[in-house]
Amino acid sequence: MIEVTTLDCGVQLVAEPMKEVASVSAGFWVGTGSRDEHPLQAGASHFLEHLLFKGTATKSSRWIAESIDAVGGDMNAFTTKEYTAFYVRLLSEHLDLGLDVLCDIMWSPALRPEEMEAERQVILDEILMHEDEPSEVAAEHLAASLFPDHPLGSEVLGERETVGSMTVESLREFFECHYRPENMVVSVAGSVDPAEVALGIERRFAGKPGGRRPLRTPPTQPPRPLTVVTRPTEQAHLAVGMPALTRGDPARWTLSVLEHTLGGGLSSRLFQEVREKRGLAYAIWAERAAFEDAGTLSVSVGTAPGHLSEVLKVVNDEMDKLAADGITERELEVAKGHIRAATLLAVEDSGSRMSRIGASLLLYGEVLTLEDLMARVEEVRLEDVSSLASKVLSGPRSVAAVGPFDESCFSDLVASS
Repeated sequence: MIEVTTLDCGVQLVAEPMKEVASVSAGFWVGTGSRDEHPLQAGASHFLEHLLFKGTATKSSRWIAESIDAVGGDMNAFTTKEYTAFYVRLLSEHLDLGLDVLCDIMWSPALRPEEMEAERQVILDEILMHEDEPSEVAAEHLAASLFPDHPLGSEVLGERETVGSMTVESLREFFECHYRPENMVVSVAGSVDPAEVALGIERRFAGKPGGRRPLRTPPTQPPRPLTVVTRPTEQAHLAVGMPALTRGDPARWTLSVLEHTLGGGLSSRLFQEVREKRGLAYAIWAERAAFEDAGTLSVSVGTAPGHLSEVLKVVNDEMDKLAADGITERELEVAKGHIRAATLLAVEDSGSRMSRIGASLLLYGEVLTLEDLMARVEEVRLEDVSSLASKVLSGPRSVAAVGPFDESCFSDLVASS
């Protein structure tokens, strides 16, 4: 049974005991991501993701690493556009160690100048690595096209210039503003007693009280239709996208069905048409991104430059067909079965359950049971998908492309999108 508690320190705790496992996973979820940064702070959330594990006033980064390694645990963190997460997974008998580490880095990070300089170089290398991956560059430019002049269109890693000029003082100011109890959720899943975890967090609390969720401004600029990055690559990398649903939209389960039918699996329309029938690409997929006040549905594919026009035409044609005619009863059945199984398979261990309940409470303010989730998917009707397909897929589309070509290759195709 999932338990949600607001602790005296202001942190929300969500816990899911799992009697059948030997592990426990614990995570801190901070409701701040890259969209909440001032342009001169671009990359601050990601920089903190790296720095917090570098040590505290009483624990060095080596002590943290050796202590977690010595008990066979693992720890990690990640940054998104709207939140940042830090977590550990270890045997339940070592939960106190996990809470010691997590609570200390979340409330008393050292942020030492010498460690910041070392990590700065790591992040700059990460940015360069990202820039060397054409498919990621296409996705980044698609986001910038869908959300012009808005932080949702910016890269989570930040820019080389801002990462290179960031100071310890500016990072500490950002940390003290956002890493506060009322902008945090702690999630725990596994062989655990929620009451003991609550007491353990309260006993270790050393942060400043209060805080609040960031105030956000929704995107208002219309999307840009085309962005082309000319590079001497062997493949053409395409990303085609359009505005979709916000995170809390009641039709989000309907969008999941539409996404799967379009490009979410081996039986999807795009995989069958582009790879199986025509042999134009090794992989093609659709994905959705949902934010507090915006959302997108997109398709990504890599193909030979000579197949560029045909692939883009097929993608547009399949979207047009879905917008006009919706999906079939069989496609609805397949999509529901896939979503149900994927959801259940994704929560078979303590780490995945900790992630599910933590993200759910932070982003939605509630945690649905798996039974409730399955019921929401099962309630999706054929006419729901047809209506949503017409709404989402009939609008203007944006195209981002990376490869050995220029914008002239797209004039006719983008005009028809």
